[in-house]
Amino acid sequence: MNRTIVRLTARGMLGGRRVWLLAALALLLVGIAVLARVLVPVSDADAAALLQGVSFATFLPLFGLIVGTGAIAPEIDDGSIVHLLSKPVSRHTIVQSKLAVAVGATVVFAVLPTMLAAVVLGAGPSTVLAFGAGALAAGAVYSVAFLLLSILTRHAVIIGLLYALMWESLVGSFVPGARNLSVQQWALSVTGAIAPPGLVTANVALGLACALIVGVLVAATWYAGSRLRVLTLAAEE
Repeated sequence: MNRTIVRLTARGMLGGRRVWLLAALALLLVGIAVLARVLVPVSDADAAALLQGVSFATFLPLFGLIVGTGAIAPEIDDGSIVHLLSKPVSRHTIVQSKLAVAVGATVVFAVLPTMLAAVVLGAGPSTVLAFGAGALAAGAVYSVAFLLLSILTRHAVIIGLLYALMWESLVGSFVPGARNLSVQQWALSVTGAIAPPGLVTANVALGLACALIVGVLVAATWYAGSRLRVLTLAAEE
């Protein structure tokens, strides 16, 4: 990774209104947990269901979309990416540096709030750890997927919203054959392997889920770096 790119990406991503949006979403997630705990009795099963439905199905895709596109899309839109690409830095190094910032932001604004929400709901230590691990896995995949999408198209935000709202929330949850391609289901598989038995049910086997998570992370990171080379040629022409 390149420290200068990491610093500049963090400054751009976490500056202005984007950081306030991330903070607001994180507070909203914890706030929902507080309201649930205050208003009704919450069992471990209830806490797991709430975290699955609110954090995994809704908030994590949105967090991933915001940080994944925010890591590089603004530079592509305003043309400043050309200056970065003109430097003698590997395109893969650029992608990896920006992805590190995106994943770091996901940890701060999504993974830790998910774990805090689990604590507020009265979940046990293993359940808190399980949802933290699942949130990290999902957040990392969403970040790299939406970062790649930002390089491939200028309509990454619209496509990402359609994916998050339609595929993950509806298709991936209710269509059996589509669940193997649902990041949410991969994350639930990781969560279920750590949580107490029977608390979290996943529709994808743990081995397959881990293979898909690692495969997407590696393949999408590599392909994003390769696509930046094409972007350079297009800019020069």
